[in-house]
Amino acid sequence: MEWKDAVSQLKGVGEQREKKLNCLGIYTIEDLLTHYPRDYKDRTRLAKILELEVNTESTFIACCKGSGEVLKHGRFTLTRLRVADETGEIGLLWYNQPYMKNILKPGEWYLFTGKLQNKYGRKEFSVTEWEGIGDHFAGGRIIPVYPSVEGISQKMLRGLMAAALAEIRGGLAEDIPLWIRKEYQLAERNFSIEEIHFPKTEQSFFDARRRLVFEEFFVLQGALFSLKAHLEEGNRGFVMKKKKVIEDFQNYLSFQLTNGQKKVLKEIEKDLSTGKQMNRLIQGDVGSGKTAVAMAVSYWVIQNGYQAVLMAPTEVLAQQHYLSFSAIFENLGITTVLLTGGQTAKEKRAALQKVASGEGHMIIGTHAVIQNGVEYRKLGIAITDEQHRFGVRQRGALNQKGENPHVLVMTATPIPRTLALILYGDLDISIIDELPPGRQKIDTMAVTTNYHERIYRFIEKEVAEGRQAYVICPMIEENEKLEVQSVLNYSEELQQKLNGCKVACVHGKMKPKEKQEIMNCFVKGEIHVLVSTTVIEVGINVPNAVIMLIENAERFGLAQLHQLRGRVGRGSDKSYCILVSDAKTKIAKQRLKSLTDSEDGFVISEMDLKLRGPGEFFGIRQHGLPELKIANIYEDMPILMEAQNAAKKLMAIDPFLSLDAHEGIRKRFTRFLDGKQLEI
Repeated sequence: MEWKDAVSQLKGVGEQREKKLNCLGIYTIEDLLTHYPRDYKDRTRLAKILELEVNTESTFIACCKGSGEVLKHGRFTLTRLRVADETGEIGLLWYNQPYMKNILKPGEWYLFTGKLQNKYGRKEFSVTEWEGIGDHFAGGRIIPVYPSVEGISQKMLRGLMAAALAEIRGGLAEDIPLWIRKEYQLAERNFSIEEIHFPKTEQSFFDARRRLVFEEFFVLQGALFSLKAHLEEGNRGFVMKKKKVIEDFQNYLSFQLTNGQKKVLKEIEKDLSTGKQMNRLIQGDVGSGKTAVAMAVSYWVIQNGYQAVLMAPTEVLAQQHYLSFSAIFENLGITTVLLTGGQTAKEKRAALQKVASGEGHMIIGTHAVIQNGVEYRKLGIAITDEQHRFGVRQRGALNQKGENPHVLVMTATPIPRTLALILYGDLDISIIDELPPGRQKIDTMAVTTNYHERIYRFIEKEVAEGRQAYVICPMIEENEKLEVQSVLNYSEELQQKLNGCKVACVHGKMKPKEKQEIMNCFVKGEIHVLVSTTVIEVGINVPNAVIMLIENAERFGLAQLHQLRGRVGRGSDKSYCILVSDAKTKIAKQRLKSLTDSEDGFVISEMDLKLRGPGEFFGIRQHGLPELKIANIYEDMPILMEAQNAAKKLMAIDPFLSLDAHEGIRKRFTRFLDGKQLEI
């Protein structure tokens, strides 16, 4: 049997069981063996019957005494059996498992795990797991506990793991080059796989886990570095001339660029002057001015005779960019075209014609800009905003709309640089590390629902003075189980409670035009309080809005809360962010306190990662990062750094992995990149 064989090749895996395993992402023998335990139970300490304690999980060895009996007790079927060891006897109990009466044989010894309980005036041991004792039994052991689904028991998974290891023993390919394993003192792969499932000693477990964590990080990082090397090789980009154009463009802006923006523009200028295709990420906190940089670069590209396209994740953000760009470009003779899914057929045809003819110089839109039927005349640069919402393949689809256009991606999600390397390993990274002068400090406070009346009076006061407010709810429909506010119901409630305020709501299920009309009214000041889901997290700029009220704040990620907070503080008036939560847990309180203590997005992102873990932080699958099976980005940071360094060394020595010694890892990287793991 080979590692790539279907899991159905294992004895005991029929059609139904195979479907259950498929639900766990297990299709092949390798998938099964890399389905790592989520926990372990120490069953090396075997108790005696006399030592069993009530309500404490224990494991002991005993001999069956006679046959069992099956009784009905209300809705339950109880199966009872007496067992004994040298210290005494105890009755065993199984619920709704009448077949156990005939499975255990009198006079034979078994290993039992469960809890001693004292019910109905009798002490009995409720069995959760059992196994037979063979002639070579040498005592208890460490037992793995796996992620599972209904119909696949832990005992079954352990049995399948043992069977697969017996079949494949020594047959798993060793992909990591020998020189890397030696330099980083990594255990051999087959040893590591066996020990991670059934560790013989504590040291062998730690050696195995370190190797497998390193491997996971190394493959993830190395594959992205490899992709970057192939993108750069032979991908000739358009050489942009007339550098002075960027300096001239700054004169058309109503504000001065910060040193941080100028630094990033210099890095982009260098890229676009080399003749190689640029693949660069701009990472900057909320309000740091990424859009202004994108506008300056687009202007430079257009002045060199090319088109520029900007792709945004929502229609709201696309509309916002369209208004911002066209307001400046129109006076400079540059035609800006909007292309979204919400346009009428007539509007879309007109936009597509301008794009194809070259009449449209600056194209702004949603995913519509990469769909079939969109033809560019001479695309020079492709820009994506809020990059964390697009996968590598979507970015590639935009790239393919032209002949190697330069690629610029932007995100306001503050991600620590080490983690940005993982998410964006195929890109060069630029960081805008300062905010424009004059940005207001936002007073942030965390309060309970007891403060609602005071908050409502405060909103009325600000509205009476000519200002506006956002109110954010985490869900659209009422969900009593989660006790979260409904956007629809809450907006009606607020309309009754807020005197002199016009309240409206927007959410993701609205039609784009309806949503845009409400947004436009809010921008004009015709709506005083906008109740919304996180649809306004990005893409709306209303300097007159000074209050950000977030209900059930504990249900949002810190990075998301930070972005929402960034919607206010954009004008000259004092701004406030009010986080409402009745959460009592220590972690929830810590998380909200980090918002009240800091306005630094990178500090906040570190805290979010530490408190919630990488899965919650990234919303892993939708952010283009495959789910890690064994590694933990935060806790395994030292191993991550080692794996990144190893991947860099490998690429420096053999960027295209053409050496025979690197054939295995080259195939592994290819499998990784072709496996839809980097796709939304």
